[in-house]
Amino acid sequence: MLDVIIIGAGQAGLSMGFFLKQQEVSFLLLDAGERVGDSWRKRYDSLILFTPKSYSALPGLAFEGDQDAFPSKGEMADYLETYAEHFSLPIQLRTHVQKVQQVDMGFKVVTNKEILYSKQIVIASGAFQAPFLPPASQQYSKDVFQIHSSAYISPKQIPEGPVLVVGGGNSGAQIATELAEDREVTIAISHPFKFLPLHFLGKSIFFWLETLGFLYAGTDTKRGVWFRKKGDRIFGVECRNLIRSGKVRVKSRVVDVQGERTIFQDGSSMDVKNIIWSTGFVPDYKWLEVNGALDEKGEPLHYRGVSPVEGLFFIGLPWQRQRGSALVCGVGRDAEYLLSFIKDALRKAEIDSLEKYIV
Repeated sequence: MLDVIIIGAGQAGLSMGFFLKQQEVSFLLLDAGERVGDSWRKRYDSLILFTPKSYSALPGLAFEGDQDAFPSKGEMADYLETYAEHFSLPIQLRTHVQKVQQVDMGFKVVTNKEILYSKQIVIASGAFQAPFLPPASQQYSKDVFQIHSSAYISPKQIPEGPVLVVGGGNSGAQIATELAEDREVTIAISHPFKFLPLHFLGKSIFFWLETLGFLYAGTDTKRGVWFRKKGDRIFGVECRNLIRSGKVRVKSRVVDVQGERTIFQDGSSMDVKNIIWSTGFVPDYKWLEVNGALDEKGEPLHYRGVSPVEGLFFIGLPWQRQRGSALVCGVGRDAEYLLSFIKDALRKAEIDSLEKYIV
């Protein structure tokens, strides 16, 4: 039986592995990818991180190159692969976790390859699991091309003609910006855009967010609560400039569909041929068959990543413990925080095992 199994070898799982590597514990990272970093490699071709390299590194290993440069998705993927190799982290790839159950003294993990047992489980599968498509997507005519942003790779995928991007997050804004180079683009949003420049007074916006105490603001602090209420920002002003110049049109939320026609909340409508749904993701923990681990909506129950289920932990969730919990720059802080709880749980498991043996 292993001491710890980490499910997911992305930035969250690798950060947890870094801290566990320094302890006298046996652990293993499980990941479905062919290579470490594949979750980044599979994203759209033009993806560039909005965090500079100085804010895109994990604990213990700097990102090579100009620290003010913004890494591409390929550079990020290669960095993660290098990170795993540099620290000799034990990783089993091409491994799909099919079921996790609680058993005596730990957990049973059923994969496509074997059955594993562990005293503790850290779920690092991330917040972006199952793509969400709203019911309206089922109402369009079959002649309308539809794709979720998670499956978008490049403009070559999209048939000729205008495009409607639904969703105003960073991915939606970046995809709309790319497509606007040579076609008509409309973006439908539920809330007004809030843009942040990538640089201010010659420094990264993340430098200022950290300096002002917002980047790692705790979830239950006054600063963190205030900042969270302000909603997510769009990093970079390229999309804003295209909106101002009229190259990207903005519409309100989609409320109805009639064949090829889209009706918006403001009462306006338009015919569409191509739609990209940048509507986010929903949790998908069907494989986590542990009582008390999830709420009625199927979302993780936890306090700062610590589950009410003894020996179960989460990492990499948005606002898990602080603003940067789901960012590359912040996930290491949460991993270090969870380490003490994991060590305490392991010690308790050892004591329980010894008492059971003696009795």
